Amino acid sequence: MFDQVVVTGAGPTGLTLAIDLARRGIAVRIVDRAAAPFVGSRGDGIQPRTLEVFDDLGVLPAVLAAGRDLPVMRAYLGGTPVGERRMAEPVAPTPDVPYPNAWVLGQSDTQAILRARLAELGVTVEFGTAVTDFTQDDTGVTVTLRRDDGTETIRAAYLVGADGGASTVRKHLGIAFEGTTDDSLRMLLGDVRADALDHEHGYWFAAAADRPTDGIALSPLPGGRLFQFAAPLTEEHDPDLTTLQNLVDRHAPGLDITLSELRWITVWRPNIRLAAQFRVGRVLLAGDAAHVHPPTGGQGLNTGVQDAYNLGWKLAAALHGDPAPLDTYEPERRAVAAHILGLSTELLDKMVDGAEDALARGPETRQLGISYRSPADHGPLVAGDRAPDAPLHDPQGHPIRLFDLFRGPHATLLRFAPSSAAEPSAVSSGDSRADQHPRFDQLRIVEIHRPNSAGIALDALVDTGGHAADAYAAAPGTHILIRPDGHLARRW
Repeated sequence: MFDQVVVTGAGPTGLTLAIDLARRGIAVRIVDRAAAPFVGSRGDGIQPRTLEVFDDLGVLPAVLAAGRDLPVMRAYLGGTPVGERRMAEPVAPTPDVPYPNAWVLGQSDTQAILRARLAELGVTVEFGTAVTDFTQDDTGVTVTLRRDDGTETIRAAYLVGADGGASTVRKHLGIAFEGTTDDSLRMLLGDVRADALDHEHGYWFAAAADRPTDGIALSPLPGGRLFQFAAPLTEEHDPDLTTLQNLVDRHAPGLDITLSELRWITVWRPNIRLAAQFRVGRVLLAGDAAHVHPPTGGQGLNTGVQDAYNLGWKLAAALHGDPAPLDTYEPERRAVAAHILGLSTELLDKMVDGAEDALARGPETRQLGISYRSPADHGPLVAGDRAPDAPLHDPQGHPIRLFDLFRGPHATLLRFAPSSAAEPSAVSSGDSRADQHPRFDQLRIVEIHRPNSAGIALDALVDTGGHAADAYAAAPGTHILIRPDGHLARRW
């Protein structure tokens, strides 16, 4: 039995998975057919739930330092300013949701941060290396890698295809990529400088009030002077700086906006698809290889990152002798991907129809409500739901958050005192649906007391303000078992 995992595709999905595996001590090789890292903003919207994932993986401080909040958008019609708006109004943090707002960071910058974290764990991306063939049997996968200097055949326990919408892995498996492609609607996306514009704001330019959906958007990217450019491409033009400049001149007359330094550009067509399967034996799909989203709503990158976060601990469990959790990967994540594809497609339809609220983004895009709960489960917080944050303090008064305690590759058992001192082995299998819950090799037990409780042990914690009990709908004696990916495994 070979214990290494091969990940193909070094985008946000593949990098997240490689980090999660490496920090668990799992041997991982991550390869990418591209000769060098991608350069461009592409998926530049990081949703609150993904910020929580990045917190756990140890990259959140770097992501926050490099990025920015959603900008105020200035709207113009025929070159005349007509108002300002935000895609989403800022929401104040709460004890259970510390990162309630989307964050802006160009995808290549996010990937650079993830690569740096992966390197800290001793793993380097192998660029210029493509998976060209593979076969699998009951004990592993034989993978053929091709580089400029030749080929290499390796043996792995699992292969994960995070290699994008044109996934070689998915095609080799023969998995149907169900959905639609609409060649009648094309959008031009790119990164460009526009020094005449205030870089602290975003801009929406439309030539006429009766055709607002023909307008163009310029959103500021952090870390320089670049804007992300988005506009419908209604005619046959080359995707280049001249085409971008002509669009600006047409939609923003008289404003003398000169574009320069085109860093990245692509023509996007609605190619909205969902893989019929996310797993065949020891080969799995994640990210764009499994689902392709429209850019509306900023869901694609985030869904892929969370595929990886769901998958990492399950692969580790399988390698440690418990294959049951891995069987839940496809049903959990495919259902989520289908739901989010519906949401992002609905937002695209609003944009195409020129709906007044086409650019508005509500809480449904933040992905904090994603749950794997069974339809038979009811209640404010049940197995499958996201585990909330809450402020605590130790007996000496030092503050600590639940998210601080969750951080790492372990599962966590919260015991709200007074409680019976259940041994970890008594709860490690989850609830009566034993096939749906793993035996956690690493389990951290946290005892939580109400404020002003007597006889608090030195290693216990105090529920500051009662926020933990409120967030978890917990009474004295309640036990909450939390999976390594921050979702409830069981409560009793």
